Amino acid sequence: MRAIRRTGGRRHSPTRPPRVGAHYAGGIAGHVVCTRAHVEAVPVLGLGPLAVHPAHQRRGVGSAVVHAALGAAEALGEPLVALLGDPAYYSRFGFEHSETHGVTAPDPKWGEFFQVRVFERPVPPPRGPFTYAKPFSGVDGG
Repeated sequence: MRAIRRTGGRRHSPTRPPRVGAHYAGGIAGHVVCTRAHVEAVPVLGLGPLAVHPAHQRRGVGSAVVHAALGAAEALGEPLVALLGDPAYYSRFGFEHSETHGVTAPDPKWGEFFQVRVFERPVPPPRGPFTYAKPFSGVDGG
């Protein structure tokens, strides 16, 4: 793997949610996207999708791009990042069941699979219902 970096080309902005790619000599090994979401009226991030090229799976590429995305989100002052995923995988990045932090999943059937990573800030993280960005809000109850 040659580099982990924020992607976005000319559309890059310090206020744009992070997109992170892992690059190697032959192309992209992995990629993750964050999108703008909300808890009540407070802006937060939704993480996903995460993808790793099959030839690079089980080599730490997914972990690297998730760590980079979370680092960028924290540096940008985001209060939290939410996702729908396997707790056994995402707990290693500090994600916990959303209800632990008073954040309600868009669909109650998601249960323990809807998780948040809260960042240390001088103000408490937002509490209430989570809403994905409009392109995602109609998918599977989101």
